[in-house]
Amino acid sequence: MSDGALSQDEIDALLAGVDSSALGSPTPAPAAAAVASGSEDERKAIQGFLAGTIDAQSSNLSMLTGQDASFVGPNVVPMSRDDLLVQLPDMVTAIKADFNSGFPGEHGFIFAEETAKAIASLMNKEENIELDDMAMSVLGEVVSQMVGSQITALTDKTGNKSIAAVAPEAANVAKAVAALPAGTFMCANYQLNLGDGKTHQLWEVFGSGVSQEIAQALNIKSSGGIPAAQPAFGGMDMGAMPNLGGGGMPAMGGMGAMGGGMGMGMMGANVQSVQFPNLMPQPTAQEQGNIGLIMDVFMEMTVELGRTRKLIKEILGMGEGTIIELDKLAGEPVDILVNHKLIAKGEVVVIDENFGVRVTEIVSPMERMASEQ
Repeated sequence: MSDGALSQDEIDALLAGVDSSALGSPTPAPAAAAVASGSEDERKAIQGFLAGTIDAQSSNLSMLTGQDASFVGPNVVPMSRDDLLVQLPDMVTAIKADFNSGFPGEHGFIFAEETAKAIASLMNKEENIELDDMAMSVLGEVVSQMVGSQITALTDKTGNKSIAAVAPEAANVAKAVAALPAGTFMCANYQLNLGDGKTHQLWEVFGSGVSQEIAQALNIKSSGGIPAAQPAFGGMDMGAMPNLGGGGMPAMGGMGAMGGGMGMGMMGANVQSVQFPNLMPQPTAQEQGNIGLIMDVFMEMTVELGRTRKLIKEILGMGEGTIIELDKLAGEPVDILVNHKLIAKGEVVVIDENFGVRVTEIVSPMERMASEQ
């Protein structure tokens, strides 16, 4: 009479119906297919993403300009430098805003000169504006808001929390010297409505590596692709199972060893690399919207040549021709203050018949705090 234990023949018969290859090498979960550079999949992914940011971009531009502004488009196509130069007017305002983490690489915007002047005029409340350093700074703020909206949307859609971009750099140049990505890159063409009855042009360019990585991340997220799973039984070799014969069940230690192997295999199934977020703080969409409410508030800006301390009797004794020695050395940068708070340093220049100052250094928060003590 059987004592309840399985014989070796019975065990072999049971195992004969099991596909050991299925146990050791399970079919991996489907992952998103790779996106080829310059492909139609890449183009569609970038166009779909940018189209989803249109409402936020239109709202930001409306707040910055004080007009009912809106974006139309974009139309995204792969281009070369020569392809894009054919479409551009002779003079453009090129603004680089490269991504430096998350999806690092070349990225920027190109405004037709007329469009750049129209936006700067609305933001500065000034007609017939020239594209000087102040106007370039204003246009850089527009691009900063646009890139901020894109980073917020990309973070939400891809789960990549390390995306960041450098501060925009603007220059009004002939189209032939505009900085453009090498090779074939993705170019998005927007139509802008600024409430003046004219059709304005804006182009956004992505280096091939940037657009390919963004498209790949969007493709993986939308398809639910995940890394290939590890074997469910830890790659267990069926031939290595303990001999279950001998008229009784094996020692529990043998089964424990098998269970341990299974446990380790299952724990390894979901192991993924960790992505640490960028330590540089990124403004949230709400913060960007809030700052837009005060963009047209005036603040007092002062350029300080230098300081000195005098006794009251020395001050009372001053007259025409008195020379006052300051604490600044000749050629040393002057201080630029906003509401009496030091924010930058620069050098004095002459613009036509007026004095001006060229910013040479932005004061760090630590220096700003030290100057207030």
